[in-house]
Amino acid sequence: MPKTTSAPAVDHALETLRLMATARAMSDLYEAEARVTSKYVHACSNGHEAIQIATGRRLKEQDFLSAYYRDDSILLAMGMRPYELMLQLFAKRDDPFSGGRTYYSHPSLNRPGMPRIPHQSSATGMQAIPAAGVAMGVQYREQHGLPHEVEGDGSAPVVVCSIGDAAITEGEVSEALHMSALKELPMIWLIQDNEWDISAHASEIRFGDASTLAAAFPPIRCMQVDGADSAASEATMEEAFHYVRTERKPVLVHAKVPLLGHHTSGVRREWYRDDLEAHRQRDPLPRLLSALEAEGVDRAALQEVLDTTKAAVHEDYEAAKQAEEPRGEDLLAHRFAPTSVTEERGTRMPEGGEVTLMVDCALHAMQEILADHPEALLYGQDVGGRLGGVFREAATLAQKFGASPIQEAFIIGSTAGMSAAGLRPIVEVQFADYLWPGLNQLFTELSRSYFLSNGQWPVHSVIRVPIGAYGSGGPYHSSSIESVLANIRGIKVAYPSNGADLKGLLKAAYYDPNPVVVLEHKGLYWSKIPGTEAAKCIEPAADYVVPLGKGRMARSVDQPQLTVIAYGRGVYWAEEAVAAGLPVEILDLRSIVPVDFDLIRERLEITHRAVIVTEEPAENGFARALAGRIAQELFWALDAPVEVVGSMDTPAIPLNETLERFVLVNADRVKEAVERTLAW
Repeated sequence: MPKTTSAPAVDHALETLRLMATARAMSDLYEAEARVTSKYVHACSNGHEAIQIATGRRLKEQDFLSAYYRDDSILLAMGMRPYELMLQLFAKRDDPFSGGRTYYSHPSLNRPGMPRIPHQSSATGMQAIPAAGVAMGVQYREQHGLPHEVEGDGSAPVVVCSIGDAAITEGEVSEALHMSALKELPMIWLIQDNEWDISAHASEIRFGDASTLAAAFPPIRCMQVDGADSAASEATMEEAFHYVRTERKPVLVHAKVPLLGHHTSGVRREWYRDDLEAHRQRDPLPRLLSALEAEGVDRAALQEVLDTTKAAVHEDYEAAKQAEEPRGEDLLAHRFAPTSVTEERGTRMPEGGEVTLMVDCALHAMQEILADHPEALLYGQDVGGRLGGVFREAATLAQKFGASPIQEAFIIGSTAGMSAAGLRPIVEVQFADYLWPGLNQLFTELSRSYFLSNGQWPVHSVIRVPIGAYGSGGPYHSSSIESVLANIRGIKVAYPSNGADLKGLLKAAYYDPNPVVVLEHKGLYWSKIPGTEAAKCIEPAADYVVPLGKGRMARSVDQPQLTVIAYGRGVYWAEEAVAAGLPVEILDLRSIVPVDFDLIRERLEITHRAVIVTEEPAENGFARALAGRIAQELFWALDAPVEVVGSMDTPAIPLNETLERFVLVNADRVKEAVERTLAW
C-alpha cells in the first residue's frame, strides 16, 4: 500500500519537481543545441537544483540576492521565466538583467515585487564583499531607525550570497566573512560545494571546506546539508532564513552537491573528470522522483510534469532565439548615471567668511553632508573615535559613524552593497598607495555596475584618498596614481588644488550617483609647503557645489600667450614658475574624469600653446594622454608642441627628503618648459 502524506507537502514537492524539471530541461536543451547556445559562454545548475530551489522560493521582495554564475534554479524559483533567462543566454536586447551586455545567469534585477539582485561581476568570489555591504546597509537602516526601501510583508530582510566552494580560498571572501562575523550581519552565506574548481579538484587545492573555514568565524552559525536532497535542503533553508529574519545574525550553509554538467559551456567535463558516474548517482532529479513515488504520486503524473515543462522550455527557447538583438546606439546611455549637479552653484566666498585650511574644508563638508542626510555614512581606516583619520580629516565624526578594519577591498567594495541598500556611503583609504588592494573591487564591481546592469544599479560611492608626496612619506605613502584611476571606465576622479574646490567637489560627489574618487593632496591639507598658501582659502557656504568635470582659471592675465594645464599641487608649481610676469594663464582642471576639454579648447583657441604639469612621471600617464588628445583635436589651433612636465620616472618616491625633492617636479622645470614653448 503506498505511503500517504499531506496534500500540501505533496503539492510543495510537485512544485519543486516542476522547477527542477524546468532547469534540467533548459540545461539539456542547451547541451543538445550546443552549436547554437555556446556562442556565448554559459553555465547551468545541473546537480545544484535542490538547494537552489529551496533558497530561491524563500526570497521575498524585501530581500537581496547575490547569485553566482550557475544559479539559474534560484532565479526560476524566484519567479523568473525560462524565456527571460534565455534572452540573456542569447545576449538579446530585452535581456532583463543586462540588455545583452553580460553572461548567462549573471543577474541584475531591480524589479518591483521581486527580490533585488545588485550587479556582480564574473570575478570568482568578488561578490562576497558587495553582498556583505548590502547586509551592512540593511543593518545600518535598522539600527538608525531608517525604514527599508522595500517593506514587503513586513518581515526583516535577508541578504543571500551564493558562492562556490572553490571561491572561499579568495582573500576577499575572508574579508567579507570577517565583517559579517564582526558586525553580526543579517545574511546567509550559501556555499555550493561540488568539489571542483575548473579542472582542479578540492583535494588538490583546499585543506578543508567551507565548514572548516567557518570555524574561524564563531559568530557565523554553520549548517551543513546534502544539497541534492530536496527535503533536507528545504528544511535547512527554512531554518536558515528563519534564524536570520528573527535573530539578525549570519548563517553559513555548506551544501554538498554533484556537478553534473560542464564547468561552463567552454570547459567540457569529459576533458578532465573521472568521477562523472559517481556524481550522477547523486542526481537530485531522480531522487525527488523516487521520493514522490514513495509518497504515492502516480508515475504517469510525474511524467506529465516532465513532459509539460520540457515543451514549455522548448517554446521559450524558440521565442528567445528570434528576439531583437541589442542596438549599438544604446550603449553610451549607461556609461554614467546622470547627476543633478551640472553647474557651479552656491556661494564660494561668503561675506565675512573665514580663511580655512583645506583639511578643515573637507571636515566641514562631511559634517554638513552627514547632518543633512540620514542616508549618508562615513567609515574607513582609522576613522574611529580616537583619531578621526590619520590626517584628522574626519575628527569629531567617528563617534557617530565608526571605524573599519584594515581591509581596503572591503572598504571599497562594501560601498556597492551599501548603495544597493539605499545608503550613500563615504569611505576613506589612508593613502593612495593603500588603494591597490581595493582596486579589484573598484574595477570589477563598482565601475561596471551601472553599465552592465543596463542602468538598474548605479553605485553611489564617494572614496576619499589622500595622495601625493609630502614630508618624506617615502615609497608607500607618497604615490600619485591618478592615471590608473583615469583608465577605470565608469568612475569619476576629482583632484582639487584648494579647500574651496575640495568642499564643493565633495558635495557634488555625494550627490553624484556614480563611484567618485576624490584625490586630496596631503601636502596641501595644511598649506605648510612654501608656495601653497592659496590652498587655504575662505570656506564656501554649505550650498556650494562644483560639478565634476568643470575646470577653473586659477590665473588669468591680459593677452595670454600660453596656458598651463595643471591640477592638485601642480597648480602651485605653475604659479611659482610664472610669477615673474610671464604672459601665461593657469587652468586648474579640478577633475581628471570627466576632464573639462571644452575649457581647454576655449583657452587654446586664444593662447595657441599649452604646457601640462603633473606630479606623476610624464610617460604613459594621464597628462601625456591629454597632451595627445590636444595635439589630435586642436592641432589646427597650436603654434607649438604640447609639453608635459612630470616627476622623475622612478618606481617609487624615496624616503630621504633631498631625494624626494630631486624626484618631484619643481617650479624651475615648469618655467623651463614654459619658456621653451613660448619661444616657438
